[in-house]
Order: sequence, then C-alpha cells, then structure tokens
Amino acid sequence: MTELVPEPLTCEAFAPFGDVIDVQGERRLTINNGTTIRYDALARVDAATHGGHGLINIFRTEPLALPLTILMMEKHPIGSQAFMPIRGERFLVVVAPPGDTVAPADLRAFIAESGQGVSYARDTWHHPVIAMDRQTDFLVIDRGGPGNNLVEFFFPGDQPVSRLTLQP
Repeated sequence: MTELVPEPLTCEAFAPFGDVIDVQGERRLTINNGTTIRYDALARVDAATHGGHGLINIFRTEPLALPLTILMMEKHPIGSQAFMPIRGERFLVVVAPPGDTVAPADLRAFIAESGQGVSYARDTWHHPVIAMDRQTDFLVIDRGGPGNNLVEFFFPGDQPVSRLTLQP
C-alpha cells in the first residue's frame, strides 16, 4: 500500500494539475475608487468544449476520517472544476496526471491552507473534495451543458491503493 503524505499547496507544485486559487502574488488591481483590491485571473475556467457553459455551485462536504484509503478517483474530460472554501477552511487535495487510467503510484496529496482553493485542469484525475476539520461549504465553478463531464475510476480490488495520512 502506498502512503500519501500531503505536501504544501504551492502554485509550482500544483501546476501539472491546474491552478492554485490564492491571493498571494502580484495579480492585483485597485478598483472601485480605491475601496477594493481585485485579485485578477487567479484560475482559468475551461467550460466551452462541446457547447458547455460555466456554473457556480455550492458543495457542502462532511470531513472524512483519517487515515483515508483512496478507493477511487474522478476527472472531468471536457471542463475544469474549481473549489474554494467559503469560510476559508483547510482541505485536502489528492490528484494524479491526466490519462486513461490512474495508478496509486501516480497520486499526490496537498493541504490547501486557509484562503487557498484549487482549479483542476480539464482531464486531471482528482479525489472528490476532502474537508478536514469540519463540515465545509465550497464555492464550486464547474461546467454545465451537453456532454458527459465526469469519468470515475475505481481501483481494482486486487490492486493496492493509497492511504492518506497526516504526519505530525
């Protein structure tokens, strides 16, 4: 069994899987007569393939107990998907590179700290959202419209899967 230990969520480490949504950095503008800072272009929304359109959703997620055995992954082949916790809670991110299938050795795990979100690039394998400390509401930007934008992959019963743990 592969043990996954989450690493810090940084733009550089997460780049192969999508974008980190974070107000750190220089992408900011002062607008509204100086009363507002706009953090600009934090993530790309990829929804237009096959006539799709963007959706804004809220997902209310219960935390999962750790250690967590990763039994499945999912991907969205015709649109990106972004998650941002509404009240800034930490959450766990498990991803793997695009491909037809995914293996436990392909998985990487990240801890999204307070104030961070993620936008999974189209076709990137990821585990469904994992709340950490409490029930968490996520603002989710997703693709709607024609076409199937969900592929699920369940690890075979005889294949070792990954166990996600947090190190002290």
